[in-house]
Order: sequence, then C-alpha cells, then structure tokens
Amino acid sequence: MNELPHPAPLATGPAAAEQLGGYLSTAVREMSRWMAEFGPYRPHASLQVDETSFRAALDDLLGRLRDNYPFFHPRYAGQMLKPPHPAAVIGYVAAMTVNPNNHALDGGPATARMEREAVAQLATMFGYDDHLGHLTSSGTIANLEALFVARESHPGKGIAFSADAHYTHGRMCHLLGVPAHPVATDDRGRIDLDALEEVLRTGTIGTVVLTTGTTGLGAVDPVHEALALCSRYGTRIHVDAAYGGFFRLIADDTAEGVASAPFTAIADCDSVVVDPHKHGLQPYGCGAVLFKDPDVMRFYRHDSPYTYFTSDQLHLGEISLECSRSGAAAAALWLTFQVLPPTPEALGAVLRPGRRAALRWASLLGESAEYALYQEPELDIVTYLPRRRRLSEVDRVSAHVLETGMALPPDEAVFVATYDVSAAELAGRGHPVTADADRGRILRSVLMKPESEAHVSLLLPRLEKLAAAAH
Repeated sequence: MNELPHPAPLATGPAAAEQLGGYLSTAVREMSRWMAEFGPYRPHASLQVDETSFRAALDDLLGRLRDNYPFFHPRYAGQMLKPPHPAAVIGYVAAMTVNPNNHALDGGPATARMEREAVAQLATMFGYDDHLGHLTSSGTIANLEALFVARESHPGKGIAFSADAHYTHGRMCHLLGVPAHPVATDDRGRIDLDALEEVLRTGTIGTVVLTTGTTGLGAVDPVHEALALCSRYGTRIHVDAAYGGFFRLIADDTAEGVASAPFTAIADCDSVVVDPHKHGLQPYGCGAVLFKDPDVMRFYRHDSPYTYFTSDQLHLGEISLECSRSGAAAAALWLTFQVLPPTPEALGAVLRPGRRAALRWASLLGESAEYALYQEPELDIVTYLPRRRRLSEVDRVSAHVLETGMALPPDEAVFVATYDVSAAELAGRGHPVTADADRGRILRSVLMKPESEAHVSLLLPRLEKLAAAAH
C-alpha cells in the first residue's frame, strides 16, 4: 500500500474526517489495483447509472442521514451507541470492494483467516485455552446459537435467566421450543442465587444464563458464585457478555476498574457471547459466540455439496447457524485488533475513561440538589432520578429532561435515556416515593465513549437546569 503524504496517528471524530478519507482512498485504490491483475473486462451496461441522478440521490441520502442523533458526541449519553473506530471503517470498506462471504473458505479465504485470528484473541481475553467460535451478525444471533447448543446438549430441559436479562433470551427460548424460566433479581438488578436454586431444585433446568452487564442497569451477575451452585445441580452456564464482555480487560478490582471475580469466572463457563459492535469499536453487524468445548460442533454438523470443496479445513459455516456472513465484518475487527488488541494496555485503555466517567457522575449525583443516584454503577451505565416525592412526578420530570434536552439547538443539546421502574424497586434502593402510579421513568446514561470523561462536569449542570425548569 502506498504511504499517505503525511503519516499521522489515526484520529477519531469529525476533525479526523479528512484523514479518514485519505486512508479510504488509499484502501480502495489498492484493492482496485489487485482487481486489475486479473485482466480487463467490460462492465455490463445495466449496472451503469447516470452521474447526475446518482449525485441527486447521494445528496438526498446525506440529507436524510442528518436525521440522526449525534452518537459520536460526548453530549450524547443516551443509548449504547457510538461510531466505529476509523480502523474498522477502513477495514470494512476495503473488504467490501471484494464482498467476501465467510460461510466457506471458498467464499472468503482471507477474511475467514482473519475471523479465526480475531476470535482467537477474544477467546484469550476470556481465558479459554481451547475454544470453538465465530462471528455473528448480532448478539441476538450469538445468543440464539448458544441456546441452541444448550437445547441440544440437554434435550427436554429448560433455560433459566434473570428477570433483568436481555429480552432476547425469552424470545429465543420461544423460537427454540425450550421452557424459559425468568429468575428474580436482587436489589442491584443481579440474578438472585437463592431464587435460582429454587428453580434448579426442580431438576428441569439444563442451562443457566448469567449476564455480565445488563443492558438496562449494567448489572453484573455473580458468575463466580453461581459456578459451584450450577455444578451441584449439573447445569451448564452460558454467559451473556454482549454488552459487558470487554470489561474483562479492566476487571482488576482497582479504583478505575471493575470487580474481577465475575469476569475471571467466565473462563470456567460453557459458553460466552460478546458484541464487538459495542465496546469492540465495530460497526453494527458484529457479534461473537464462543464455546469452551470444541466438541459442540457435532450439533452443527451438516453438508453443503456446492460450497465446501477447495479446502479440507473446517469451514466457518460448519459451526454456524447462519449461512452467508459478512467477511467485511471480520476484516474490520481484525484490522482494529491489529492496532488496538483486546488487552488491558490497548483496548482496555479505551474502556477505562468511560468507567471513570460513570464513577465521577455517580459521585457528583451525591451532591446534586436535583438528582439522586438510583444505584451504584458496576460498568459505565449510570441510572439516576429526579428528587421528587411521587412516582408520577419522577416520571414527568424525567420525560421533560429527555424531550427538552434533545430539542435544544445542536450545540447545546444533551441526550439521555429513560429506564422504567416501580415504586418497590425504588424503595429497595433507598428511594421511597408515593406510589401514585404503577411504574415510572427515571434517567439513564451510557458513558461508553472515552470522551465522556471530559464532559461529565459539563453534562450534569445542564441536566440539573432542565430538571429545575420542570417544577
């Protein structure tokens, strides 16, 4: 590849757009040169489009894309959304010029190798000495595969998961025809082990799903404590680490890290799911599932006489429920891991600022006249509520802050999210309110961008003004 005229560290954000464009041009140009090695041919006329029409359509597209929230900006502290790293964008676009299919080595030999290498790095992160795994199009599909293996390995048995686990588990159990058993949570949103044992005593459970980072509260189930319990009853453990899996990199019990025990215990669990399109800095369409025992490939066994023919090696489609899968997603993750590998020193350094931001936000809430901290953050998700006496008022003010903050001019707007709670859940966390409504909304902020750390002290005062104006 030709060097850019002025090499510089690959930056992020709006100011880096010109540099990103330069790298993208270089990547596309080099892929075009590779294509030219196979000789010229005449493109079919049916694929040609009028340049004027295309530019008009492109202008329309770019205009429509402005109808988005600024996920890239630290003033966006709403849902778990952020742009991919430029390395991921460059890797994705470069591979998309070929459009490989990682179902079989015949469809994407280079990107299939990249996928194996990147997945091996994920396995090392979780402490799997041996593994079977691959990328998926989402965390939902990754969890579907894990629950499929759960069903096949324990036929006739049900699957238990916390009541605060992602709704995908109940949905996938329904899809697979497996009995689903939601288990009560404690006053921190974590699975209640006493309640879990009651379910296990029935002898009807084959797999327990534990979550290391619920998407609502960022709660981390006590995986380390559940291991012995599940072993006693002969049940498998699947860990849904779709959101929180990369926090394994900073699970060191330090002041700016997270508790180590639940994350290190993943190494002793049967399977784990993680979403690189969250904290792995990837575009959407990149989940991953890993199994500790490679022998589970027997549940996937099938034949495809027209695809598996150029290699005797295991094709990724032979260990996947999905058929066609994006090779570009593998290239994006591989390139990102080349420059920011999943180690505490590299990708872990990207997570720490968000964790520090959450801890700082929680500390400032303790001094706030307008808000109270709902519960201590375990990862980088902070939940908080307006200081009001009635649940209906908590809900009204939260809605006002959400809607009014988004409606401000672009250079002033703040973006948060809401979370639905009951009066009992509030009381259980030390926030007694008059239950004049069945449920109400509180506020929730996801601080997953490292730039969030520098904006905490700016965001909270703006939110306090919005709450005060809701009187």
